[in-house]
Amino acid sequence: MENNYLDINRASWNNRLDAHLSSDFYDVAGFLKGKTSLNEIELGLLGDVSGKRILHLQCHFGQDTLSLGRMGADVTGVDLSDKAIDKARALSEQTGVAAEFICCDVYDLPAYLDKAFDIVFTSYGTIGWLPDMEKWAGVVAHFLKPGGRFVFVEFHPVVWMFDDDFEKVGYPYFNRGAIVEAEEGTYADREAAINQSYVMWNHGMGEVVSSLTGKGIRIHSLTEYDYSPYNCFRHTVAFSPGKYRIRHMGDKLPMVYAIVGER
Repeated sequence: MENNYLDINRASWNNRLDAHLSSDFYDVAGFLKGKTSLNEIELGLLGDVSGKRILHLQCHFGQDTLSLGRMGADVTGVDLSDKAIDKARALSEQTGVAAEFICCDVYDLPAYLDKAFDIVFTSYGTIGWLPDMEKWAGVVAHFLKPGGRFVFVEFHPVVWMFDDDFEKVGYPYFNRGAIVEAEEGTYADREAAINQSYVMWNHGMGEVVSSLTGKGIRIHSLTEYDYSPYNCFRHTVAFSPGKYRIRHMGDKLPMVYAIVGER
C-alpha cells in the first residue's frame, strides 16, 4: 500500500471533498460572503502580503489561497486532489479572486511550475501525507527567491503520538515508516458516509527543522502553541473563541507549531 500511496491518498481526498464543502467546519457560505479562512496564528506570521507572490502548498480546495489573494497577494495553490483543484478554480471564478491552481504531487511541482516566490506557505495537516521531508524541503527551497520567506504552521508531532481518544500513546514520535489507517467519516464531518483507507507518516520536529536547514533555509522562529484553531480532534473544548484543547489534557499538550524561515 505504501508504494501506491499517492493513488490511495488522492482518492481519499477526492472522497472527502463533498462532505467538506457542505460542512460547518469549512463554512463555504461564510467564505463566499468575504470571511477569511486564515487563522490568527498564520495571519500574524505572514504580515502584509499585498503585492507578494505566494506559493501555497497542499491547498485543498483553495480557501486559504484565495483568502491570501483577497489580501492582495499574487497566489498559486497546489494540491494532489483533482476534485479539490477543480473546486478551487470554481471558487476563484465565483469570488472574482485571481489565482493559479495546479494539480500534482508536491514533489513533482518543479516539473509543472517555473516561478520564484516571495513566500512559500503551507499549513495544518500537510506534511503527514509526505514520506520524505528532505524532498519536501528541497521543493520549498527551489521555489523561494533568495531572501524569500517560508511560513509553516502544522499540528504538533506530539499530537500524532496519541490514539484518537487521547488516552494512550499509540504511534511513534519519529518517522518509522508508513502508517496505514482506516476512517469512517472525516474530521470536518464525523457523520459523513465515508469509509476508506489512507497512508500517512509522522515527522518529529528535529526531522523537519534539519531538512529545512539542510536545504539552505535559515530558521528565524519556531513557536509552539497549546491549542488548535480547528475543532478537528475528538474530545475538544473551546477555552476561547476559535481555540480548542483536548478536554482531559487541558493546556498540557502542545497542539500546533509554526516555523518562519528564510532562504
